[in-house]
Amino acid sequence: MSGHSKWHSIKHKKGKEDAKRGKLFGKLSQKITVAAREGGGNPDANPALATAIETARKYSLPMDNIKRAIAKGTGELKGGQLEQMSFEGYAADGVAVIVEVLTDNRNRASSEVRHVFTKAGARLGETGSVAWIFERKGVFLVKQDPEHDEEELLEIALEAGADDLKAEGEDYWEIVCDVEQFRSVRDGLASHGIEAESAEITMVPKNTIKLNREGARKLLKLIDALEELDDVSDVYANFDIPDEILEEEAASL
Repeated sequence: MSGHSKWHSIKHKKGKEDAKRGKLFGKLSQKITVAAREGGGNPDANPALATAIETARKYSLPMDNIKRAIAKGTGELKGGQLEQMSFEGYAADGVAVIVEVLTDNRNRASSEVRHVFTKAGARLGETGSVAWIFERKGVFLVKQDPEHDEEELLEIALEAGADDLKAEGEDYWEIVCDVEQFRSVRDGLASHGIEAESAEITMVPKNTIKLNREGARKLLKLIDALEELDDVSDVYANFDIPDEILEEEAASL
């Protein structure tokens, strides 16, 4: 089990609390706007938009907000002039980090991301310096349920187009697929009454770096500081942290 996935499931739970503050709503809306701008406003023909909407609804983003975000992306409403930017670099212990940004001010976003990296003792690299370590994949987290054992769930997932199924701690199964198979896997799970706790198109590392307690604390502090920036939409890193350390850090969130 990779630590980045475990941390994702912890952050997913925390996100429900963050949504109460309203900050997460803005980031979810931004993702919908950009997805609609790039692939059109029809989620049936735009997997990225369908995923953004599904994620937003899991966090209880109001439907009016979703419709307004789509309209901005398609140009029906003004205010959709958001630019996508990506920053790459290395944190302590050689952990690769990718920061994805949605912003209406490139200079502000660059300055803020650079400041967080510098303060954390991390360093930014050139475009492409760490991107090769990651693959864009569809990832589903499914709650482990006696009704569907590993063998049955694996068969369902593979038939739907998934690449792999593995245990995510004692609570979840993680299903990974190519982006092109995302909708097929989602529909395949749903047809068997299996609801994913989370479903997203994300960056999955090809290899991970195992961290000790001190390294984990430094890295997670960096990730949290980046995610606190208004312009940052996603942060990816190829770390592997033991479950007990992740649980301890999660308790302090």
